[in-house]
Amino acid sequence: MQKPKGTYDIYGDKSLEFLYLRKLVTSIMEKYNYSYIETPIFESSNLFHRGVGESTDIVNKETYDFKDRGNRDLTLRPEGTAGVVRCFVENKMYAGSLPYKCWYMGPMFRYERPQAGRFREFYQFGVESFGSFDPMMDAEVISMAYNLFKLLGLKDVKVSINSLGDKESRENYHRALIDYFKPHIGDLCEDCQRRFETNPLRILDCKIDADNDVMKNAPKMIDYLNESSKKHFENVKGLLDSMGVEYVVDPCIVRGLDYYTHTVFEVSVSIKELGSGNVLGGGGRYNNLVENLDGPSVPGVGFAVGIERLLFVLEKEGINIKEENSLDVYIISMTDECKKVSLFIANKLRLNGFNVDLDFNSRNIKSNFKAADKFSTKYIIIVGEDEIKSKVLTIKNNNTKEEFKVALEDLVSFFDEKLGDIYED
Repeated sequence: MQKPKGTYDIYGDKSLEFLYLRKLVTSIMEKYNYSYIETPIFESSNLFHRGVGESTDIVNKETYDFKDRGNRDLTLRPEGTAGVVRCFVENKMYAGSLPYKCWYMGPMFRYERPQAGRFREFYQFGVESFGSFDPMMDAEVISMAYNLFKLLGLKDVKVSINSLGDKESRENYHRALIDYFKPHIGDLCEDCQRRFETNPLRILDCKIDADNDVMKNAPKMIDYLNESSKKHFENVKGLLDSMGVEYVVDPCIVRGLDYYTHTVFEVSVSIKELGSGNVLGGGGRYNNLVENLDGPSVPGVGFAVGIERLLFVLEKEGINIKEENSLDVYIISMTDECKKVSLFIANKLRLNGFNVDLDFNSRNIKSNFKAADKFSTKYIIIVGEDEIKSKVLTIKNNNTKEEFKVALEDLVSFFDEKLGDIYED
């Protein structure tokens, strides 16, 4: 039996990297006052058709669709925003205090060609904020993605931003694209020809014709913004300047989802192994999505980051984020009769917050010391018949090799004293 194409197992060092990223993201989200949210891995297919957009490649080519035993049409989630919005509407979260700010981290599924840092089952970290049209919210979300990559030590982090404007601006741009592409549509790929009929804006997201002169000379959305949309975009840029977030305005960014309005952005790094796919994350504002999914008119803004691509880039940059999986205490039982006491000690220390493991295979003393070294153990407890009789344990500092005699009843206070400073730091 082998795993399906485009998937992978998480174990060993890779699992430590995942856990470190989750811990870092959790810490950052607490600082920004974002609460955790989790939605189902599969949802009604109609949610993604209405939310992500019928004209997107994700819905047309990449979703994993199936019928359940009740003949319901279901889809493995290809992205996180639609499910979060569905949760926001279904649970009437809009009736509470706004803005409602949340984050998620979990698996997504898209049937696309596996390549460097890209899989068919992949993990995303994302944030969503509902209830504010203030440019401050756009700027906060963009700075959050930028700061995450900076905190990880990535160099050459590039933020590219654009504005898709409001409904009026998009309608004006839509007409301009139709007028422009109509005489040239035969020179573009089949997907672009289909997109011309469904949503001309999607043509700009084409990777096949990206270098085609027809594409390069297409009208730019930024030239069709009305005054209110221009003002919003200028305010976002000014706020990014005030925070020291470096960015460039890229009029070609439209993102691959239909729900975006106003600000859109991407965060990328320069890694040659990724080629043109050097975007680590992106997002933007979606002021109409809540209403489109049967909720009230509540604006939203968010972004998502691909975890696998981020880990790939960190590896190429030589940035080690793996935390040492070290033990506080490793317990060695000298005889089978000592195991009951060893397990009692392990349970007591674990309940008091220490990382503890012990010998389950009755290995000899030399093998046990090797096992303790493998786990970077700080202290070793040796439990023999003499220790059981005297209720005084032999404890060894595995780094300095210093030995201590500690009464069983004083064990917790001993490790509080010895390891307390480590946890306080």
